[in-house]
Amino acid sequence: MIGTHVALSAGMVPGQVCLTNPVVRIGDRCLIGRGSGIVGHLGIDIGDDVWTGHHVYITDQNHGYERVDVPISMQTQPEKMVVIGEGSWIGAGSVILPGAHIGKHVAIGANSVVNGDVPDYCVAVGSPARVVKRYSEASGWVPADEFR
Repeated sequence: MIGTHVALSAGMVPGQVCLTNPVVRIGDRCLIGRGSGIVGHLGIDIGDDVWTGHHVYITDQNHGYERVDVPISMQTQPEKMVVIGEGSWIGAGSVILPGAHIGKHVAIGANSVVNGDVPDYCVAVGSPARVVKRYSEASGWVPADEFR
């Protein structure tokens, strides 16, 4: 279910031929929180049973800034696939950046910024998001400093 007041876009302009199809895939039984935005240009794959808090932003494209003599809006816009694994929770106010790969059954703390890999069955928080605990079948929930 996508809540009211959610922005969802794929591509840049009407009629544009996209590199992937679908550009944005939202799995079954998902809930996207109020005020959230999902902006896909290359590929965003959200697994089944993913829920987000309010005001979460997920994008697969960023703005480049290589040249100081050219406005940022006119520079390259690098794209990287985003994957959010099934059964995950993304806390309110979080930002999921291009190239993020969030495993299955992951909890992302509120206001976190995810820009890399987060393994299955863990909790990650902060900016940038860091794993603070992880589930181990043998030991249960283990603090991050015990599995490094």
